[in-house]
Amino acid sequence: MRDAGLERAIDAAGGVAELARKIGIAQPSVSNWNRVPAQRVIAVEGATGVSRKVLRPDLYSEPAAPDDAVDPTDAARAQEYALLATLLSSAPSAALLEQIAQLHGDATPLGRAHATLAEAASVAAVSEVEREYFDLFVGLGRGELLPYASYYLTGFLHERPLSRLRDDLAALGIERVESNFEPEDHAATLCEIMAGLAVARFPVPTEAQRTFFEKHVSRWMGRLFADMEKAENAKFYRSVGTLGRNFLEIESEAFTFVN
Repeated sequence: MRDAGLERAIDAAGGVAELARKIGIAQPSVSNWNRVPAQRVIAVEGATGVSRKVLRPDLYSEPAAPDDAVDPTDAARAQEYALLATLLSSAPSAALLEQIAQLHGDATPLGRAHATLAEAASVAAVSEVEREYFDLFVGLGRGELLPYASYYLTGFLHERPLSRLRDDLAALGIERVESNFEPEDHAATLCEIMAGLAVARFPVPTEAQRTFFEKHVSRWMGRLFADMEKAENAKFYRSVGTLGRNFLEIESEAFTFVN
């Protein structure tokens, strides 16, 4: 029997087949779910607009640290990472595009990136963004961009950077779900991990956040976002690239200042 969160996601997507199509997996896989698997929460949220807290309240309802213990800056950082993780994991739903269109900007580079993304979301058609996501990250054989650390650092997939990442995740006690066949060095996964580290969702030392960022994020992900800005098939995702690049520049400066 399906739980309430999965039922809402299926309704929002327009049926089991449509949900499977939106997140890029086979229909029988979704048909066999009783609830949304942990490794699919971000993709389903992005595809349907149903909050992760509704999809998996056992995983997302309560933060690891009390609300008053999370610094507002860290909470805002986590939101940026979570938004990037969602947009990198799957094409956004109509509901998510509507939410993004409400973002407000300011005179800072990051604020201008927010305003540009909001404008792009306000005029984007869901079907066009889905096609754009497919062309950029999936493709027939491969997409225009390969959002993996191994590829950006070595030119090949499943190389030493992925092995090192797996070692560090094991040391931090962050486990990979066995049914998740996407390599852990995907940009969406790394952004989701950084979101969790920012609000102390994972029980790891404070220093681990900076170390993880410098070893597994800052060395390559800025180049991915820069490539996204000039990608031939990018339209809506050009503004995602601008946001990601500006945000990571701020993160790098902040961690350097802490050092």
